[in-house]
Amino acid sequence: MDEERESGTEPAEADGEQTEETPLLQSNDPTPSPACRSLLTSLQRNGKGAKRRWPSLIALLVLCLTVVLIIIFVFLAPSTVMRYAHQAAVFHPTSVSIAGITRTGVLVRIHGDFTMDAYRVRRKAVRDIGRFFTAMARKAETGDGEVEILLPEYGNLLLGTAYVPGIKVDIRAGKQTPVDFEAELIPGEADGLRHIAEDWVDSRLGQLRVRGKALVPLRSGIIRLGRQMVEHDLILTGNDLPSMPSYDVENIHVGEMDRKGVSTNATLMIQNDYSVDMTLPPLALDVLVDNCHRNDPYIKLATVHTGELNIVPKQNVQLDITSDMHELPNVLTQDCPGSKQSPLDAILGQYMHGKDTRIYVRGSRSGNVHTPTWMSDILAEMTIPVPVPGKSFGRLIKDFTMADTHLSLPDPLRDTNPRLSATIRAIVELPGQFNLNVSVNNVKADADIFYKDQILGKLDLHKWQAANSTCITSSGNTSTIEVESRVHDAPIHITNESVFAGVMHELLLGEGVTMLIKANVDIKMRTGLGELTVRRIPAKGEVPIEPITPGNNGSLISALDPQVCDFQVLDTTPSSLTLRAVVNVTNPTDHSATIPYVDVQVFANKTLLGHATVRNAKMKPKGRDTVDVTVVYDPADSGGREFVSQYISGYNTTLTLQAHEGTIPSQPSLGNVLSKLPINITTPHLDRISHFLESATMHLLSSTAQFSLLSPLRREVIFITSINASASYHGDLVGIIETDLPFAIAPGGVATTPRLPVEWSPGGMGYDAVKRALGGKLRLSAFANVGVRIGHWRDRVWFQGHGIGAFIRL
Repeated sequence: MDEERESGTEPAEADGEQTEETPLLQSNDPTPSPACRSLLTSLQRNGKGAKRRWPSLIALLVLCLTVVLIIIFVFLAPSTVMRYAHQAAVFHPTSVSIAGITRTGVLVRIHGDFTMDAYRVRRKAVRDIGRFFTAMARKAETGDGEVEILLPEYGNLLLGTAYVPGIKVDIRAGKQTPVDFEAELIPGEADGLRHIAEDWVDSRLGQLRVRGKALVPLRSGIIRLGRQMVEHDLILTGNDLPSMPSYDVENIHVGEMDRKGVSTNATLMIQNDYSVDMTLPPLALDVLVDNCHRNDPYIKLATVHTGELNIVPKQNVQLDITSDMHELPNVLTQDCPGSKQSPLDAILGQYMHGKDTRIYVRGSRSGNVHTPTWMSDILAEMTIPVPVPGKSFGRLIKDFTMADTHLSLPDPLRDTNPRLSATIRAIVELPGQFNLNVSVNNVKADADIFYKDQILGKLDLHKWQAANSTCITSSGNTSTIEVESRVHDAPIHITNESVFAGVMHELLLGEGVTMLIKANVDIKMRTGLGELTVRRIPAKGEVPIEPITPGNNGSLISALDPQVCDFQVLDTTPSSLTLRAVVNVTNPTDHSATIPYVDVQVFANKTLLGHATVRNAKMKPKGRDTVDVTVVYDPADSGGREFVSQYISGYNTTLTLQAHEGTIPSQPSLGNVLSKLPINITTPHLDRISHFLESATMHLLSSTAQFSLLSPLRREVIFITSINASASYHGDLVGIIETDLPFAIAPGGVATTPRLPVEWSPGGMGYDAVKRALGGKLRLSAFANVGVRIGHWRDRVWFQGHGIGAFIRL
């Protein structure tokens, strides 16, 4: 909607008096002129965008002034001719270009066609009178004038001043006059322009009222009409207001400078929807980013320089920019108050995760020697936000692997979580446009562990770990860096016990597992800008873990191959034994392990025999190590006696090891999970000894027998408190021994018993075989019930042997 107003000197019509100073024509009619409205409508149809509004407004003022005032003052038909002129005047701008940038302003060149279209006048009487007088006048002309462009809604802020040359047009109906003139536009106050820009940026500029005010000389033919004041209002709304143009970054290259610093070259293609032809001089612009808080001042990141910019109507604009950055501002890399994140972390985090971020562009105070001062001042007062679409780098970290892993079970005196030590290797693939020498110094991560798409727990790598990097390859598209870091005692927080149980089952009884680790990695690296931290880089990798039972027959006992090297009694009670065993075992995996403490229950044929405890055990990969095991033998019922009897008789016995709530005291829930995975192992032999009765010697004349017994203990004495035994040969009884006379078996090897009385079975085939073997050796079978005592512990066990070598003596 346009509002127009013409003002002159008020005539003294009230009293009818005329003076020499009274204007020839006057008008009290404040109604907007239809002609000027028509001219404005025509301008709006043919010119798109605010960049053409200022020249169009100037042309509008000049042409209205030429047509309206000359007709009024020459033909003495003020109101009627004025209405005709306002409604009939039409101006079609064909092109608007910036002819040049001067030291004081912009030189604008305007091309267009002016026509008086009588059919636009609604009332016939006005149309006829107007056509008559304009036909008589034929032409109208203005002299050089000055047009002020004001913003009434901003306190009549002076937006700029235009100096317009004289223009001559044909004002007859239907006659078209080509118009071609140049006007110099001198901008107004830079601070005022800043307020308008802020409202535009914040989307508060719903409409903009622009007022043109001019005092120009008028003439028609040889008649001079003096200098007249003309005002015209123009309201810009909706599409009339310019919008932020879209752009694409077609090329970017970041490289190191000869000295400290980074240089950047980029090419932007900017969409241009306007019919503007101009050439902009080189500019210097400051690039700003957000600070910690919204009210904090922006942080200057760099100053970019543009070359000379040629703008062609309705053709995309190519903008080449360059920038040299010597160091990053300290405030950009320092953590914000109350946060562990710096402004740079926030910017890079959003950008690298594909989220849109925002930078700000403002004219640099340092300017450019080729940029006029007035332009630098205006740009320095305007801060324009520029949205930057996020760019997801995909898998920036590739081939995330772990090697030389070492697993430590929880130490009940120190912590509650298992810990992992490993060498982490990762391949970092930088985009080719970043041609930088990067040296990675430290890494840390927030990592989740998955098994079969279900989360198992978290690997706590929140502490910075030392790292080193090596450049592997560098091509036009990518630059590949290998990063290696050794992680020490990183806690593993188990969050899903059922998944953990499945993992342990596959490790103990299955074919191994492949774990998936997803992490957000923080990297400290040294670049041409100094120390730089990049946070939350997504990474993932698979970590295969071999089963603990890769032996030939796939059994745990075969894989571990345990051998009891030493056996010692630590304590005794009437019903229990506390033993210490030194066991030599093999670690069949490529992973080392540390076991500060673990306790398991020991079962035999579903009878609880007691429990075994391992402390401070360390196992190296693919090697044999000795493990101290403390065993408390305290059977719940007679099943313990049966197990010991079978064991000493050489039977193949099986033990069941089962975790319980106290297996890892600091992790009772972990013990409960492991209790669901009982492990069956073949009972290991002592120093590979499969029997305890080495040999026997029978004396026929004294009817006694002596036995050579192999003691499993190297320090403690075993007492035999009673024997009730029988010997046979091929099923025929040879003799019986019954004695309650206790005797000791010395530790540390083979011990010979005293001579024990034998009650022969004469007349039997067994006894005859013994006599025939006099002086030789006979293979006998034996079965005995034996009373045993070790310290305070007492029990009765049975023994059965076959093929026992018995020497027969007189």
